[in-house]
Amino acid sequence: MLAGFALLIYLLAQQGEDLARALPEKSPGSNIVLQTAFSKRQSDLQVKGQGIVKKVLPDDLKGSRHQKFILQVNPNQTVLVAHNIDVAPRLPGLKRGDSVAFYGEYEWNKRGGVIHWTHHDPGGRHINGWLKYNGQIYW
Repeated sequence: MLAGFALLIYLLAQQGEDLARALPEKSPGSNIVLQTAFSKRQSDLQVKGQGIVKKVLPDDLKGSRHQKFILQVNPNQTVLVAHNIDVAPRLPGLKRGDSVAFYGEYEWNKRGGVIHWTHHDPGGRHINGWLKYNGQIYW
């Protein structure tokens, strides 16, 4: 029975149906994994959380295009979200004060970190990520 369940999880993940979507979202004050990763200067971590948009930045148009914004993920930490809009749809109408949930890869920096890989991987080499905004999932 356990082996069957493990196989089901594996197959769903392979199809891009990331199980993290089904998990409950955390409030911006409870992103403990992000706090720990920042304090320990860790990178290359898959993280899931939620935050409030503090600032919407201009798109990065060099190389792959990215929609960029800063999320307040806890009282003492912000993260930059770099969402590849060549692979996934942009979050339409995003503005300061909006709530955004995310599942992506965390990279440490002294400003709080960066969340990227918030989209599916067309090449199938990386875990699929996503952003959830206004009840819609963008991946």
